[in-house]
Amino acid sequence: MKTLRFGSCVAATMQVVAFVAAAMAGTMPAHAEDTFRVAYAGSMGVVMDKALGPAFAQREHVTYQGQGEGAYGLARLLASGRSTADVFVSITPGPMAILKDAGLIDDAIPVASTRMVIAYNPKGRFGEAFRLAGSDAAHPVWWKVLQTPGLRFGRTDPATDPQGQNIVFTLMLAQKYYDQAGLAHSVLGDIRNPQQVFGEGGLLTRLEAGQVDAASGYESATRSAKLPYVALPDEINLSNPAFSKNWYDTVSFALPAADGKEKTVRPQPLVFYAAKLKNAAHPKAADDFLSFMTSTQGQQLFDENGYGKPKGDALYH
Repeated sequence: MKTLRFGSCVAATMQVVAFVAAAMAGTMPAHAEDTFRVAYAGSMGVVMDKALGPAFAQREHVTYQGQGEGAYGLARLLASGRSTADVFVSITPGPMAILKDAGLIDDAIPVASTRMVIAYNPKGRFGEAFRLAGSDAAHPVWWKVLQTPGLRFGRTDPATDPQGQNIVFTLMLAQKYYDQAGLAHSVLGDIRNPQQVFGEGGLLTRLEAGQVDAASGYESATRSAKLPYVALPDEINLSNPAFSKNWYDTVSFALPAADGKEKTVRPQPLVFYAAKLKNAAHPKAADDFLSFMTSTQGQQLFDENGYGKPKGDALYH
């Protein structure tokens, strides 16, 4: 006859008790199909996974899971079926157009806004120079600091991420605004310079760790990360729709398209849009989350994390 050790019996009994207790308390780990998923532009990690997501999960008694990546790349994953989500939140209209063309969304609503800034590491070699540059609005020299030999600048890939495109537009506009020929290339090098391009989700983390001295950033994400930054005038920070037609739209550049040909990209307003996907596993929760983001509580959480009010109308209406 097989003999069981007392300790083994106790351990087994305790596991059963814990299992039953968890089931009765409703704290059993959720199955994958019970998880409400939000795919979002990578810069939104803090506000989504530490503010909006947990608050919504607590209020609606759902299990929340966030996925943040470059918005264009993430939109293509969703459109191809290689990734799934209930809600997609993008910066600028461009990534939403990919899902619209794929038949996955009907519309997208504005939920917040932001502007481009230059984030920097206050403890780095150039921290004081950036601090002084940002404090003298009458004589801005931030673009001179960026051209300092040896300075390591970080940004995201313009082929997969709107922020990667926006920093190029910002430097191109700065070149015109400050009348500094060659400024954009001097700071950025090639459009997809491998020495500067990093994944969006880890860019500010690299800045905090001192792996880069300065980085492109949205004011929202930079404030969420509690990092200092140089604020830029409306003429180059892409935040003011009043400058769109006669100023922002005067710059553009080419990128390789999926078909191998080149496509021309132009600035788009720095507005965050949210949409429910037609193949959402939890359509009601998706509708509720859209409403939550535009509610008083949702907008307060956006504001506390450095985001501006939503601007403009819904897309595709």
